[in-house]
Amino acid sequence: MNRKTFISAAMATLLALGAGASLAQDYPAKPVRIMVGATAGGGTDILARMLADKFRVSMKQSFVVENRPGAANTLAADATAKAPADGYTLLVATNTGQAIAPHLLKLAYDPLKDLQPIGMVVVVPHLLLVGADEKARSAGELIAEIKANPSRYAYASSGIGSTQHIAGESLNLTAGTKAVHVPYKGSSAAHTDLIGGQVQFMLDTTSSAMGQVKAGALRALAVTTPKRLDELPNVPTVRELGMPSLEITTWYGLYTTAGTPRDVVDKLGAELQRTLKLPDVQERLRALGGQSEDLTLQQFTEFGRSEFERFGKLVKAANIKAQ
Repeated sequence: MNRKTFISAAMATLLALGAGASLAQDYPAKPVRIMVGATAGGGTDILARMLADKFRVSMKQSFVVENRPGAANTLAADATAKAPADGYTLLVATNTGQAIAPHLLKLAYDPLKDLQPIGMVVVVPHLLLVGADEKARSAGELIAEIKANPSRYAYASSGIGSTQHIAGESLNLTAGTKAVHVPYKGSSAAHTDLIGGQVQFMLDTTSSAMGQVKAGALRALAVTTPKRLDELPNVPTVRELGMPSLEITTWYGLYTTAGTPRDVVDKLGAELQRTLKLPDVQERLRALGGQSEDLTLQQFTEFGRSEFERFGKLVKAANIKAQ
């Protein structure tokens, strides 16, 4: 390479680097959409609006939440995957859409290739729940009752392909039980029937069930995290009970369109981590029973891929089909 060619190449590299730095420095220069694959008022929507409020103040730009419920949270993900790769379309996603639905539905996008991870928002554990009037006082007693009376026991979930559904089938696989799955349109309706005895147990998120547990309407027999919860110190973990395969949680992550410039992704990731450390945000996450996970971008990306593979195996093993 002669001297003139070398200088030209160096100048081109510097200009490209400068353009990238300028892009991150100027971002966001216009309103940003945050896509949510669920209806307003649910856990995903609450988290998205919390982030939108904080980003709006700190990044001095409008962040607008757009709800596109349906198809197991994949409609919002599809819109994000097909948006311009500029960081102006974000997605608050859960493992229902990112790791379970792709194994049940035929999608027009690849969640591992067409969506760019930004960072983990929060992990919400599940509780093994029974109604206050249920005979079983422990997970062991519940499993023994299911085996002794298989035709009597059914478990609830918030829908086919939900984490609650996967967790219930995992319990069947782990314990050798054959409880029947009864899907509902959301946790609230499921809780009503669980309290009334129409279904006998459920593995639901702390964010949905904690209020009913503390009110005494539902009884928690186990929690699906490696450590006990500070809010429920007397409830054992599934690992303590010898069922570590039931360590299934609902997690929420922030994504954008694949191909978005790395400096924009890094800026959003840094802002997400700063926001999650705010005392009022920490308090809100604790109220949901959520746990923060301080993962690097690479760790979160690898976590998403491992969850995709893990849930794919569970869907196959339980022979779960979309209906």
